[in-house]
Amino acid sequence: MAHLPTLSIRHVMSERFFPRDEYFMHLALREAEHALEHEDVPIGAVLVREGEVIGTGHNEREVRQDPTAHAEILALREAAREVGGWRVLESVLYVTLEPCAMCAGAIVLARVPRVVFGASDPKAGAAGSVLDVLGESRLNHRPEVAGGLLAAECGALLSEFFASRR
Repeated sequence: MAHLPTLSIRHVMSERFFPRDEYFMHLALREAEHALEHEDVPIGAVLVREGEVIGTGHNEREVRQDPTAHAEILALREAAREVGGWRVLESVLYVTLEPCAMCAGAIVLARVPRVVFGASDPKAGAAGSVLDVLGESRLNHRPEVAGGLLAAECGALLSEFFASRR
């Protein structure tokens, strides 16, 4: 059986979930399942503002042949179009896997105030597991981060995907 990612101490300390968080993480999981349709790593993201979804994305690196086509980047692009600007203020990003350094940088640049993720990523996570881009005090923006929401479900989707390729 594949090893499921665990939470870092930082994320255990910052776990603060609200009643609607689980609903939106389920939407992110559904989005992740769409990545399986084109054999990409099943990661999904949903950006929410005032209770409304303003951006969604799932990994599309394989179908686009684009190393930047991560779920978070695609959701941020859609949300920026929706709000008519690059700042995605007053929003929450739900993502099934802890963001990587590229995605964490984009989250900071977009000024997303809160990030909720499912499974930690002990190999590339940039919200506390390997790096802590989202908590870097020298950057001009630091979102609130809560990790571990539906971690078992998010991790299982990834484990099953990688097990089928071994």
